[in-house]
Amino acid sequence: MITALNATFKEWFSQYGFPIIFLAIVIAAFVVMMVFQNKKRKKQEKEAKDLIDSVKPGNKVKTIGGVCGIVVEVDSEENTFVLETGSVTAGKSYVKFDRQAIWQTDAVVENKDAKSAEPAEVQAEESSEEPENPESRETAKENVSENNVSENK
Repeated sequence: MITALNATFKEWFSQYGFPIIFLAIVIAAFVVMMVFQNKKRKKQEKEAKDLIDSVKPGNKVKTIGGVCGIVVEVDSEENTFVLETGSVTAGKSYVKFDRQAIWQTDAVVENKDAKSAEPAEVQAEESSEEPENPESRETAKENVSENNVSENK
């Protein structure tokens, strides 16, 4: 009886096994692809939200309607900002927009990690560029001037 079941299973698997395994692999690949796309979308949404939240008075902004100007005031409670457009000669106008209307801006998102890492990098660059004592600076200047004199001869 077990041998008959085993033989029946082998026949069934040889006939339907490959399509089922192939279908399972395709479904698994689809699920993995959807998970990674969801993570990427959430990351992009977070970056866009951080950029919109980083807009402060003085930043240049272009709205989704094409209105360009300088941010004068930001109201976090109402989630709005006031945009100054026009010039002094033509007359300035002030328009209130929802923050979600921002399409482009020159605002920079400030990362807390980048702030702490930046001073260390700047210090390392400064120390590598400048000699530590003044005597070595003078010696370096003399070497440069000697090289220039010898090249001119």
